[in-house]
Amino acid sequence: MKILLSGGGTLGPVSPLLAIAEIYRQYDPTVSLLWVGTKNGPERQLVEEQNIKFITIRNGKWRRYLSLLNVVDLFRLVAAFFQSLIILMKEKPDLLISAGGYVSVPLHAVAVLFGIPCWVHQQDVGVGLANKLMFLKAKKITAALGETAGKLPKGRTEWIGNPSRSLEVGDRSEARKKFNIPESAPVIFVFGGGTGSNHLNQLILAAMPQLNPAWHVIHVVGRDRSGESSEMTSEIFPNYHAYKFFTEEMKYAYAIADVVVARAGFGTLTELAALSKPAVILPMIGTHQEENARYFAAHGGIIMLDQAASGLKLAQVIKDIIESPQKGQELGSTLHSLLPCTEPKKIIEIILELTK
Repeated sequence: MKILLSGGGTLGPVSPLLAIAEIYRQYDPTVSLLWVGTKNGPERQLVEEQNIKFITIRNGKWRRYLSLLNVVDLFRLVAAFFQSLIILMKEKPDLLISAGGYVSVPLHAVAVLFGIPCWVHQQDVGVGLANKLMFLKAKKITAALGETAGKLPKGRTEWIGNPSRSLEVGDRSEARKKFNIPESAPVIFVFGGGTGSNHLNQLILAAMPQLNPAWHVIHVVGRDRSGESSEMTSEIFPNYHAYKFFTEEMKYAYAIADVVVARAGFGTLTELAALSKPAVILPMIGTHQEENARYFAAHGGIIMLDQAASGLKLAQVIKDIIESPQKGQELGSTLHSLLPCTEPKKIIEIILELTK
């Protein structure tokens, strides 16, 4: 069997697809996996580390407002359609699975023409245009949230929670050694998604002087972000650890984190829910992230801070969680119940049903 997975540009649609690939590969080690993503997105490194063949196509985006960029991207979408045609004719996959992203739309359009079954997974609270287009002809639609599932096409939609890759760490002492952090020290893990977040980076640096100097901060600044400020901070605060990008290291940082500070990408929220981690979330305003964050904050699963939050405010919230372990446990357990992980047997069941 050959399964084609598509998505990228951000890590949002990547995390659940990697989880699906991991789960099905355990069930059938002979499965052939192929990924179609973007040229400049952060997904390639993660995908190739899982020994999945990676191909890029043009990535156009249709904006629902007047913009000259729509003219440029129209040509990109046409080019992507023909690239998709060539890829599907050559690879002949048995199934196409996507979880959002404009890079997936032309692939699904061509797959329908070829009679290749398509499965689209909806993560976010709100449905984006790319998924709306792919829902039109998808044979299977799944949703991470029950409330969202009720708004999607009936008969083809199922609520399954969100797939999550394995993040378990056998020995947390070894995880601490990887970051040179003592056993008893509280740990704050900060990251802003695959490309980083300049706003979040500056905010945690502003919060550092207000935090207990004995606490350790693991900070993933992003591959394309300047390291000058973080290097200066490391000189002033010896317990501040800055990194450009994590792949396998993520699970070790998660394992020892007492609190996580992050954006509101659904992949991030899923991993936090899977591990029952208390989280302080600063969503990108005006995007699906804001809707995600408001949903989970309203239900008591996270603490949400808005764009205007100061470093002092962030430090106060972190301090409250670390110094009140019960509060952190309640946040983590609530998030876990709001966003359950998909049962592996359900993923296998769906794939077998679509490819029989």
